[in-house]
Amino acid sequence: MTDDLQRLAAILDVIAKRPQPLRHDAELQVAMRVCVEQGLDRLPLPAGGQTLQRWQALASVAGHDLALAKLYESHTDAIAILHELDSEHLLTDGLWAVWAADPPYARLNVGLDAEGVARLQGRKAWCSGAAQIDSALITAWDEQNQPRLVAVNLHQRQVAISDQGWQAVGMATTASVEVQFDQAQATLVGGCDSYLSRPGFWHGGAGIAACWYGAAAALGQALKAHCAKRTEDPHAQAHLGAVDATLCSAAGALRDGAQWIDQHPRQDAQWVVRRVRAQVEQAADEVLQRVGRALGATPYCRDPHFARLAADLPVFMRQSHAERDLAELGRQVASADHLTWQL
Repeated sequence: MTDDLQRLAAILDVIAKRPQPLRHDAELQVAMRVCVEQGLDRLPLPAGGQTLQRWQALASVAGHDLALAKLYESHTDAIAILHELDSEHLLTDGLWAVWAADPPYARLNVGLDAEGVARLQGRKAWCSGAAQIDSALITAWDEQNQPRLVAVNLHQRQVAISDQGWQAVGMATTASVEVQFDQAQATLVGGCDSYLSRPGFWHGGAGIAACWYGAAAALGQALKAHCAKRTEDPHAQAHLGAVDATLCSAAGALRDGAQWIDQHPRQDAQWVVRRVRAQVEQAADEVLQRVGRALGATPYCRDPHFARLAADLPVFMRQSHAERDLAELGRQVASADHLTWQL
């Protein structure tokens, strides 16, 4: 996997040297296709003994460009889900995504037609990268009002990708828009509630935190480079010291979480992952604040890589549910009699 990470870094370096890298949908799609064509989307599967290496790859892409990381993480997550649900035969060429948001205003239904073919009807919101991908794993509701997971090819006339539902400046090119399905053909994946009930659901949630970490670490590198040149800036150095401490803490949480998942591949990882996500989110928030205070306006205005990461990361991190997630973690902690925080 070390060789794959080096190849991935080399490809990202080439992409980064293009004029105005990844500023438009087309460039983002090309970058993803390069990763897929080079086989760099076939990461170690979660809970297979190399979970940390998987997260290292996600962090590496995120440190380059979070819009690319959004597509890369979703594509690799789709591959992992199909494997976990014994449905790898459904994996076709092209770019994949996972769309699992189910807001009440955009409900997608799935039913069987007279020939027994699954058909999708309705609207799906928060479809990240819809303009760039070819196929998706999507959550929908069946005729018994049970949650189902389906695989669907987006290149059919019964699928209409809109430009609605996305006004963000950060993560702009991922375009998490709304998609309309009008009796689009699909394939059922797994059984009822397979998407949420499988152990890999929480493994994937920690992979998102690895992306947060990768972007935060890249911002920290900008501060480190500044302090190496401006040795007479004690305030920036103090911020760098705090950034080092918080990033090291978050990295330790990710390493410990990956080890626990590899040692307990079939166990419920919810508590472990909620804790890891909280630690990484807190670290990324602190890095954003401290790097900005230390460096001032210059990198936001004159460094395109820094500016994109600084704009994209707060939007990407809102995949967390903030205090709601912390409250659920607290509920689990309060009911755990064996937890004492002893060293």
